[in-house]
Amino acid sequence: MSVTVIEGSQWGDEGKGKITDYLASQSDIVVRFQGGNNAGHTICFNGKRFALRSLPSGIFNSNITNVIADGVVLNPFSLKEEIEGIKSSGITDFKLLISNRCHLIMPYHLDLDGAYENLLSDKKIGTTKKGIGPCYVDKAARRGIRAGDLLEKDFLKEKLKDTLKVKNLELRSLGLKEYDLEDLYNKLIEIGDYLKKYIADSQYFLINALEENKNILFEGAQGMMLDIDRGTYPYVTSSSPSSNYVSQGAGIPPQAINRVVAICKAYTTRVGEGPFPTELHNEIGDLIREKGHEYGTVTKRPRRVGYLDLVVVKRNLKMSGASEIALMLFDVLENIDHLKICINYELDGKIIDYVPASLNEYSRCKPIYKEFKKFSFSDKIHSFNELPIEAKEYISFIEEFTGVKVKILSIGSDRNATLVR
Repeated sequence: MSVTVIEGSQWGDEGKGKITDYLASQSDIVVRFQGGNNAGHTICFNGKRFALRSLPSGIFNSNITNVIADGVVLNPFSLKEEIEGIKSSGITDFKLLISNRCHLIMPYHLDLDGAYENLLSDKKIGTTKKGIGPCYVDKAARRGIRAGDLLEKDFLKEKLKDTLKVKNLELRSLGLKEYDLEDLYNKLIEIGDYLKKYIADSQYFLINALEENKNILFEGAQGMMLDIDRGTYPYVTSSSPSSNYVSQGAGIPPQAINRVVAICKAYTTRVGEGPFPTELHNEIGDLIREKGHEYGTVTKRPRRVGYLDLVVVKRNLKMSGASEIALMLFDVLENIDHLKICINYELDGKIIDYVPASLNEYSRCKPIYKEFKKFSFSDKIHSFNELPIEAKEYISFIEEFTGVKVKILSIGSDRNATLVR
């Protein structure tokens, strides 16, 4: 049995989709355990690029069961569009389970998300306005609507009636349109009829799968610097994308996990607001952005780009117990002069080797770099040994600094452009 977790070791957008797709071929089950449709995984399949938002990355393999687990917040209307989208591309033979415990992103959550951002003005968080945060708020406040509620029509109506008393009051106070109970209820019944064949007790399914020694792959959305507890709060997501959350988000025992693959981009990017010590506002940053196609999978907005920050990566690898690194988009750095890696920060004249919890302190951190030689390689590289020495030095330094081996190296967007030790 192999129970593998794929997690982002930076601010998300590290290339988790490709590695999930790559490792899925060795798996029986692929599971999304947290987050919502604010994060997209880009996967190339049969010469086409797919931007998955809620669907797990094993959806293109008819032998894999794909699970949207308890810890996910799910927009049912968006999911329907996504399912219909892959069907229209010829992907009709797939297995999907939706946890009856996962909370639903409702239309009013999107309204509130946008309104909150507008209220914050220049202090906005930089959310994608997909309703993720407000949905998690309702989950914690114990007034959320869950996927399983769609299957109990009378119960759903009563629950929605009680919830709308609170949500319409909130909407009204913000000058937003209120929701009619009957209209929203009918829409939920309609989407419930569409999704009901997928809704099941995923927790029960996964526990049985462990007992049957199935190979399970867990994929998180975002990265650990966006973790609600340990990221650059408040410029974070509303859940925990760490391997540490898999047990809670999917309902399995923590000791079942025997492999944690930390996905690390060969440089650093982030979206939204918040401190970013190695951010580049120059031609090198622009070049990396264009070569790496660093634009949001879902939002299309340009990502902020910077040099690789190993202070961030090392801290997150240690915290999550990562067993290996998958180094992504390495080919983007080919033929770029003055490559640098951040190895420490300077904070108010003092050298530090950690990420401050205080946002004020972190915003004052200045990166301390180690510089590396430019490298280039041919398209015929099939193994680590064929890499040029300059490229090997870049990789070896990452391994020595973090204490974790790079066992997967991505040198292109195609699944075959992947070197494995």
